[in-house]
Amino acid sequence: MTPPGVDHSSDSYLPGHGNGGYRVLRYDLDLDYRVVSNRLAGKATITAQTVQGLSRFSLDLGQFRIQDVRVDGRRATFTHRAGKLRVKPEKPIGYGATFKVEVRYAGTPVPISGRWGDIGWDELTDGVLVASQPIGAPSWFPCNDRPDDKATFLVTLTAATPYTVVVTGDLVSKRRGAGTTTWVFERNEPTAPYLMSVQIGRYELVDLAPGGGVRQRAAIPPRLRPVFRHDFGRHGEIMSACERLFGPYPFREYVVVVADDDLDDPVEAQGMAVFGRNHLDGRRTHERLVAHELAHQWFGNSLTVADWRHIWLNEGFATYAEWLWSSVSGGPSADIHAARWHIWLLAHPATVSIADPGVDRMFDPLVYKRGALTLHALRTTIGDAAFFALLRSWVAENQHRTVTTDQFRRHAQRFSAAPLDDLFTAWLDRPALPPLPRTPMG
Repeated sequence: MTPPGVDHSSDSYLPGHGNGGYRVLRYDLDLDYRVVSNRLAGKATITAQTVQGLSRFSLDLGQFRIQDVRVDGRRATFTHRAGKLRVKPEKPIGYGATFKVEVRYAGTPVPISGRWGDIGWDELTDGVLVASQPIGAPSWFPCNDRPDDKATFLVTLTAATPYTVVVTGDLVSKRRGAGTTTWVFERNEPTAPYLMSVQIGRYELVDLAPGGGVRQRAAIPPRLRPVFRHDFGRHGEIMSACERLFGPYPFREYVVVVADDDLDDPVEAQGMAVFGRNHLDGRRTHERLVAHELAHQWFGNSLTVADWRHIWLNEGFATYAEWLWSSVSGGPSADIHAARWHIWLLAHPATVSIADPGVDRMFDPLVYKRGALTLHALRTTIGDAAFFALLRSWVAENQHRTVTTDQFRRHAQRFSAAPLDDLFTAWLDRPALPPLPRTPMG
């Protein structure tokens, strides 16, 4: 008998996304996409391991027609409704066993609707953008859609030859066919489903920053090359600054995609960031967002939240990276940014506890700005040497793992002789905004 809970995750914010009873080890996705008709056909082979005996299990998947489901090569019975693919294998799967699920599916991919709008696979004017945080991964493949279930990926995608395909991962091969091209990408680092992305467009692939230890590329509309060259002209310097501050870049390459559509905000994926054409203006107006998205490769992607309550560990850190880049690039110092945003926060109702903002406030600007202020308060309290040693070791010790706020508190305490409990309680647990510490930084 399968215990209850296999259709839900342990994430208190989004229990309907994600499933219990198993952990995914690898996704092999073989996809065929027709841009003009927005038609996706796929075969997903999911290798997983049980964490309890299972007579049935579930996957998250959007509005597709399911053609066939097999478990370890044998046909399985299934139902598919309300975003859940419920599978009953021919025989129960024992505790600790590794098993393979094959799902063949097809249809018109549409984003997943939620309180943040439509998330996931989205048609552009001429192509596709996939931005899945936090619930959009099932819009294009069957998965265990929870941030703490990281797996490796192999993605094969066939599309019409005029289009460039970019998937989060390292390009393994590219094969031309009769009017189509098949692209194969492999993601060997453990990756949460929401951080996998597909970008399809009439893009030109260019170097983002020559030289250096990290390969940096961009996929851009050819007509935007001159303004892109200017607005992203300091990307190599931003990468170098991040590596000095946080430690080595955690993946083999970094890809920036500029969609030929306007986007409200840039979005990060594993080893990738996606900007809209409106983020290019020839004046580097949005360079802080360039730093923000790059910082997510450390904070959010290599180190991924164990559940969505801890979102400040992504967004507060990436926002603070904006202030750090400003400091080292000749802009206002982190002290000035902190003082300005502290004044801004004082003018807004103090209604959010950063350590647990609630599902409706996960992406509230208060979480971003106050999260960054929390780090600045910590830095001011313990001094620069301890603070940056703390950041680099936090990244190194938790590379490609999941993290929680309590883990960060314990980690930070190792770098301070004085107790930090009161500081974290005031900044993270209570809505009231504390004053900024005034202790000189060492």
